[in-house]
Amino acid sequence: MAKTYEEINEKISHGKAVVYTAEEVIDLVRDKGAEKAAEEVDVVTTGTFGAMCSSGAFLNFGHSDPPIRMTSIFLNDVQAYGGLAAVDTYIGATQMTENSEKGYGGAHVIEDLVAGKKIHLKAWGSGTDCYVRKSIDTHISLDTINEAYLYDPRNAYQNYSVATNTSERTLHTYMGKLLPRMKNATYSSAGQLSPLLNDPHLDTIGIGTHIFLGGGDGYVAWQGTQFNTASSERNGVPVAGSRTLALIGDMKKMTHDFVRGLDIHGYGISLAVGVGIPIPVLNADIIKRTAVSDDELFANMVDYSVTSSKRPVLKQYSYAELRSGIIEYEGQRIRTSSLSSYRKARSVAANLKDWIEKGEFLLSKPVSNLPEKGIVKPLEIRE
Repeated sequence: MAKTYEEINEKISHGKAVVYTAEEVIDLVRDKGAEKAAEEVDVVTTGTFGAMCSSGAFLNFGHSDPPIRMTSIFLNDVQAYGGLAAVDTYIGATQMTENSEKGYGGAHVIEDLVAGKKIHLKAWGSGTDCYVRKSIDTHISLDTINEAYLYDPRNAYQNYSVATNTSERTLHTYMGKLLPRMKNATYSSAGQLSPLLNDPHLDTIGIGTHIFLGGGDGYVAWQGTQFNTASSERNGVPVAGSRTLALIGDMKKMTHDFVRGLDIHGYGISLAVGVGIPIPVLNADIIKRTAVSDDELFANMVDYSVTSSKRPVLKQYSYAELRSGIIEYEGQRIRTSSLSSYRKARSVAANLKDWIEKGEFLLSKPVSNLPEKGIVKPLEIRE
């Protein structure tokens, strides 16, 4: 039985929508089959919470008296971009303070803003006839500034490689600490809860899709950077980094629980963001794909001691194996750990489910589909 967005939203508005999380729906589909489950369920919620380095925020400070055209901007000693209009800026999550040992960066500024803390603003400008002030030193907060919205060029990666290290020395990477001689392996995905693993070909996710972002409302703005559809698949789902999303949302509606600055030892700063995407059950095929479980989802393990961007694949593992804490490779037992939080991913999906059941969150039909094909070009070094 096919459904429409309008029919599902009508049920949501009247508090009659049946909502399952992507974890809960697995047993339902196994017990009743996809056809009956599709008749019963209206929405499946997904969730993920992990490091998303390609994140940042646009801020508008408002004009001082006399006004200033800011060209050099620092927030809590973290440099923000000064090449926009007079009092607009973009602060990137991975930008660090000049004192790298402080372990503080743009992600922490964003976290502190969302948490309601005061931020030290220092800015300079050359001075013009219409912007006579040349410097300013003050404090701001999310309440005192005008617009503040998270804009993340690449979030919610559709799968990612498992990282290990065959070398004789410890490596410090964005995938965490990798011990020598393959003594550990790390991964970063919510697996069966992960948004883009539940809609692998983006049949329901597109530009304008209404989402949970950082504890508040957000939308899919565009395809994410490094959008890739060329990855090989297993069980109809990519086994390596594939599609991504560019996301936007109002920081003033976000919560500290789902926006956290990270200091990854030996690598740098990143931002952990909670992302949840509702998947409308328009037909049986859609709910069948959302019922994918960790033992059906696989990721490639690669050697991060290889400095080339083309690291060879050592082996594939299911997320059930990875989440067990131990995997085996050529007779060697390897400890595994996740850089993303499955507990927080559950919380994202559960919160989104609660909003929909209460009629507080409606679905939006994409205004445009995301690309069917996308490749990632390398940066060639040209003399």
